[in-house]
Amino acid sequence: VQLVESGGGLVQPGESLRLSCAASGFTFSSYTMRWYRQAAGKEREQVAGVSRAGDSTYYADSVKGRFTISRDNAKDTVYLQMNNLKSEDTAVYYCNAAGSRNYWGQGTQVTVSS
Repeated sequence: VQLVESGGGLVQPGESLRLSCAASGFTFSSYTMRWYRQAAGKEREQVAGVSRAGDSTYYADSVKGRFTISRDNAKDTVYLQMNNLKSEDTAVYYCNAAGSRNYWGQGTQVTVSS
């Protein structure tokens, strides 16, 4: 089983990034997919989630209107489009698959700084 995140990096406030998480080794379409983040010195928090079919989404209040989660079950991939990034979005972002088991990716660093 693997969840491999990509797309992180260093951007300035107001810019955008698109994170991807490629899954393998399990039935991707049977799992709810979520993005979490963990900033230095803080607890990991859920940022967004998407249902198995992609027809229902959840967002933390702090990212509503700026982030969009989506999935492509044909490609076994979940995405997080992040717009109008703020310094407080700086964190390591993790992909999570929740179902009969719980899987985590290794994380990708997002740094928002001028």
